Amino acid sequence: MTVTGFDAYSPREIAERVQGVCLLKARTPLLSLVMLGVLAGAFIGLGSLFYVIVVSDASLGFAAQRVLGGLVFSLGLLLVVVAGAELFTGNNLLAMAWAEGCVSTREVLHNWLVVCLANAAGAFGLALLVYLSGHAAMNGGAVGRAYIAIAAAKAGLDPLTAFTRGILCNVLVCMAVWMTLAGRSVTDKFVALVLPIAAFVAAGFEHSIANMYFLPLGFMLQAAAGQPPDLWGLLRNLVPVIAGNLVGGSVLVALVYYVIYRRPAVQPQAPSQPSASRRT
Repeated sequence: MTVTGFDAYSPREIAERVQGVCLLKARTPLLSLVMLGVLAGAFIGLGSLFYVIVVSDASLGFAAQRVLGGLVFSLGLLLVVVAGAELFTGNNLLAMAWAEGCVSTREVLHNWLVVCLANAAGAFGLALLVYLSGHAAMNGGAVGRAYIAIAAAKAGLDPLTAFTRGILCNVLVCMAVWMTLAGRSVTDKFVALVLPIAAFVAAGFEHSIANMYFLPLGFMLQAAAGQPPDLWGLLRNLVPVIAGNLVGGSVLVALVYYVIYRRPAVQPQAPSQPSASRRT
């Protein structure tokens, strides 16, 4: 039965499409994977840059800052999905293909490691370019002060808080990626991803790749202002946030949907027939 005016893929069809996409990701040649990973890190950094412009405006109220900042941050994932790039947090959906046996543990770990490192390179590279550009001087230096405050807050998170915020973040990010696969056009994909992304940003959850942009840039600006940056805070934040992102995306989204849509059904066994010698 066709529903008039509703041409999105169904949830079961999305699960099938995710499997196909995961197979392609797991077998992407190394050079392409690295380059696509660098692009994704830079794309998320661009969304983060857009976000800081909003939150540096003190004339906006708290809710307006957070929600509007979240909406513009979604630029990063839109670039990843539409322009094409490999994002570590979205690639946590590879756990679905792994659970089905379509890709090996080695292939999954290789993809995650290469993409995460390439994302870090892209995010840091953009942070360096933005620092050198003088962008932080905008709005009378308020943009730079916002970066410093964001970096200090993230570096000061305790590991449990960072871990749980990482889980919640990537549940929403992977749901956004999942729903983009329901769409058939760029407009469909944008509509599907913008609210989940805006929600995680507005709620203050932790995205590891965005933090690979925020923290280095904040620390560079701190050092330029004569304030010693908390460099160990980079690891104190990223290690639990990456772990939380992995749990949120691979366990709470990919494996949950695997169980719902892709797990082989258990066929009931027919009752055994009595042998001819026991029939009466």
